[in-house]
Amino acid sequence: MAFRKQALSRRSFLKHSTLALAAPYVISSRALGLAGATAPSERIAVGQIGVGNIGSSHLHALLGHGDVQIVAICDVHSEKRQAAKQKIDEHYGAQQTDGKYAGCDVYNEFERLLERPDIDAVVIGVPDHWHATIAIAACRAGKDVYCEKPLSLTVREAEEMVRAARRYGTVFQTGSQQRSSPEFRKACELVRSGRIGEIKHVRANVGETSNPLVFPEQPIPDGFDYNRWLGPAPYEPYNEQRCSGDYGGGWRKIRDYSGGFTTDWGAHHFDIAQWGLGMDGSGPVEIIPGTTPDAPPITFRYANGVELYRKQEGRGILFTGTAGSIEVDRGYFRSWPDSIGETPLGPNDVHLYESPGHHQDWLNCIRKRRRPVCDVAIGASSVTVCHLGNIATWLGRALRWDPAKHEIIGDAEAARLLDRPKRAPWHL
Repeated sequence: MAFRKQALSRRSFLKHSTLALAAPYVISSRALGLAGATAPSERIAVGQIGVGNIGSSHLHALLGHGDVQIVAICDVHSEKRQAAKQKIDEHYGAQQTDGKYAGCDVYNEFERLLERPDIDAVVIGVPDHWHATIAIAACRAGKDVYCEKPLSLTVREAEEMVRAARRYGTVFQTGSQQRSSPEFRKACELVRSGRIGEIKHVRANVGETSNPLVFPEQPIPDGFDYNRWLGPAPYEPYNEQRCSGDYGGGWRKIRDYSGGFTTDWGAHHFDIAQWGLGMDGSGPVEIIPGTTPDAPPITFRYANGVELYRKQEGRGILFTGTAGSIEVDRGYFRSWPDSIGETPLGPNDVHLYESPGHHQDWLNCIRKRRRPVCDVAIGASSVTVCHLGNIATWLGRALRWDPAKHEIIGDAEAARLLDRPKRAPWHL
């Protein structure tokens, strides 16, 4: 195996030393073979932090990987913890023919999960305002990371996440899974191979920003650690709408916790626009909010003159050039003229990273110790586009951005919005 030497030595020590008896949680499902599955010593032990809406989809996906075992989960909702544990235990228990499966452990505090030396990697599926704090702590704890998109709540958080991943050698996959879909890769390969000629502009169908919403106070439900749900966000009285994971509303619409659908869908569609433009690790130089009803809500202008528009119309992403156009969305690809998409790529054309699937790519990269298709630095540059669009929208004026220095030029008020203070005791 190509895991970290430290992880291997810990695992070997716990397997052969009687000292392992002093830490009973280590002798868990990870140490027990599952019938017909990968040998325990070869299985990646995963802890999952957040098992709500998106977290439950990750849990379901990982249960389908025989080379992985979910050994611990963490959530601030006791009912969600127990429901996830039951699902995990039923899955692995049915495979364990000798009745020795010890069960998945559950935690309310993510720090306790990260303390476990037997866990190799973590999946983070919590609201956006928690991403940076938990992901950086996981890097420091020596865990590889899969973190949901959008990567961060602020530009500076994203930068700190990249620094932590590089410092600790973390295999870090951002959950912008469209990079693992063949139709998006094909579109970007064709655009970057010059099939549509010189790129003039890109349209991305991305939703609106978040707002500073206020709700009346309600009683905190039993079994819900609301203070920990808030974490680094400012204190506000509990209201079920504030904490709701409902995709059409809830915390995604509230500025304390999210950049709204500009960051939520921007982490998908702006990410593909950046990929097709060859701008990973870079970004626009000017961000212009719409000033008339007919103007795009946001225009991002790149140094080469290409413009990226945020518009709430059409399918996913539309690349337009001097020789044609390509439109791509989930399960959809179309080109004008048709011949652009029908002619196969040649050996001298651009061939991009081909992922076998977003989770599988991450797992493969953990074993091979290499960067995945949507490495943390890619997630950071894409979410920075989203955040800059929000800042320009909130202030109602154009911004100039230096993508090399990661600085807003000549606007101190806007620059202050590149980060936010955190509620004590939380910090990066």
